[in-house]
Order: sequence, then C-alpha cells, then structure tokens
Amino acid sequence: MFTGIINGSGLVVAVENMGNEARLSIQARFHLPDIVTGESIAVNGTCLSVEKGAAGRFTAYASGETMTRTTLAALKPGSRVNLERALALGDRLGGHIVSGHVDCVARVERISRHGESRRIRLSFPSAFGPEVIAKGSVALDGVSLTVNDCGPDFLEVNVIPETWRETTVADWTPGRAVNMETDLLGKYVRRMLAPHLNSLAGNVASSGSRGRPEEEKQREGGLSLDFLRENGFF
Repeated sequence: MFTGIINGSGLVVAVENMGNEARLSIQARFHLPDIVTGESIAVNGTCLSVEKGAAGRFTAYASGETMTRTTLAALKPGSRVNLERALALGDRLGGHIVSGHVDCVARVERISRHGESRRIRLSFPSAFGPEVIAKGSVALDGVSLTVNDCGPDFLEVNVIPETWRETTVADWTPGRAVNMETDLLGKYVRRMLAPHLNSLAGNVASSGSRGRPEEEKQREGGLSLDFLRENGFF
C-alpha cells in the first residue's frame, strides 16, 4: 500500500527481457537505505517486489500481466522513474490510498502554465470514467494528484512546483503514456452498486413503454437516498 507521495526518482540501469516478462534493475537517486528482499516498491506507480537490493539499488521482476497493463515495457537503461516505498504503520498519509495496481494507461494531451503550476490534461479509456470524479484523487505514474476537471474519457490535474521538480512529471510531453490508478474507494463503491444499477436499468427498460410520466421514469432511473437506504448502503 502506498500514498502517492513520491520518495524520489531512480534510474533504470538494466532491463532483462524474457519474452513478455522482464527483470528491472533500478538505482535510486536519493538515499534509499535497508532495502529488504520481498518488500514492495512502487515504480512509476506499479507495485513491484524486490528480489535483491543493496546500496540504493534493487532488482525486481515484472510479470507479463504487469508489462501488458502498464508502461513498464517502454523502460530502457537510462529511463527515469518515480519511486515510493510501501506505507509503514504510523506514517503520515500525505496523498491518498494507492494500491500500486495500475488500472489503465493514460495519455498526456496538453500541458499549460498557470502561474507557477502546470495544468495537464490526459485522456484515458472511457471504461474507467465512472471511477474519476472532480476533486477526487488519481495516481499518475504513482503521483497522487487531485482531479481538477474530468469527463467520460479525460481528466485535468494541477501540478505544483515541488511535484514538478521532484518527480518525472517534468519529463512529460504531449503523447506521453503514463500509468493511471483510479481511487481505490471509488472502485469498491462502483462494484457494490453495479448489480443494483443494472437491476434498475432493466426495470426502467421493461416498463418504459407503459406511458408513465417522464418525471417518474427519471426518478426510477437514478439513485436516491431512499434507494441507498433500502439496499443497506447507509
């Protein structure tokens, strides 16, 4: 489990490709002591397990599933990556709850200056649109960011100077692919509501031709406090 507050950047020093799998060797560019075999480190927001490590350098294996769903396949010696060690009990939760399990790949559309900050717009597969909300949280290449604006297949974030300096966000340009993880709580809420929403949609579709007032149909087709209460959500 992570927070999306990047500890620092690292450099990929070696990539051993094994078909659709890979083994990555990474050198931290900051003080990274006492690396333990088996510990989790997020590399560009992707949770990887350390196979061996010492003196700020570690090696981790990436499975075919990981390589397919993330941007790790594009890494090569010399690539700069964001690094975050797993959250320890008692640590400050400065960002939001991040699992390190990447949902999809987003693509940078444009970057503009707003005072000392940068405003970045990214596109992503519309299947993940319901899990992105304005003023909610998203992890992009492992960086916890607040969603300023969003739509079915895009979002915009504001990047402050400190984040720009200390992470790989400064390397982003239009067209850049980045790892995206939506808010963990939003995923569970969506999963819990899905059967009820599907049931509602089916009821509305089957009874929509019975000539009831349009206002009544709209009430049935949406969520209400009564609906949530009756189905045990609070």
